Amino acid sequence: MTLYADFAPRRARQIIADLSAVVVLALAIVAGVTVHGVIAAFGKAFGRLEDAGTGFQDTMGELGESLSGLPLLGDGVRGILDSAAGAGGSLADAGRNGQAVIESIAVGAGVGVAALPIAIVLLVWLLPRVRFVLRARTTRALLALEDGHSLLALRALDDATAKELARISPRPVRAWLAQDAEVVHRLAELEARDAGIRLPERRAGARAQPA
Repeated sequence: MTLYADFAPRRARQIIADLSAVVVLALAIVAGVTVHGVIAAFGKAFGRLEDAGTGFQDTMGELGESLSGLPLLGDGVRGILDSAAGAGGSLADAGRNGQAVIESIAVGAGVGVAALPIAIVLLVWLLPRVRFVLRARTTRALLALEDGHSLLALRALDDATAKELARISPRPVRAWLAQDAEVVHRLAELEARDAGIRLPERRAGARAQPA
């Protein structure tokens, strides 16, 4: 698998882009985790509310249990304390619900903060890199064929601009049909370079293989 171009300037740009992408992805993840932590910290207040409610509920319940045996007043006191314990339970439930809401907000905000730069990086960096790797692999596979140079030259006739073709030959199609070795090599070289592949030097006196 070819990850980087054979040509130093383009290879350097690709390496810099890869390192930059990794840095941006890392920063995006750190930012998302930080935002989550900041928002989740507000849930501590609801945690304290839950603890207070639970503690109050337990205390009232224990008192009701202890005083329920008092003559005459036991049942009345037990009912009052049980009601107070229920209020403590409601307070604890409110604390738990508040924590759940804060955690949901923290997760959503953290993911949102991290997802946007990650999506941009994947769109701007990863897709072109994948296209490069696939094209470089296809180009090397064509070069491995006996008539690979001629096939690459044919692709260049379709991919290259008119200005690029004119620099190679005023009649590139006719030259390719005639299998002009020099033109075929230069066309193949143009296509290979565009794919980031260095074409082997043409041996003197070598003739282009027929397509």
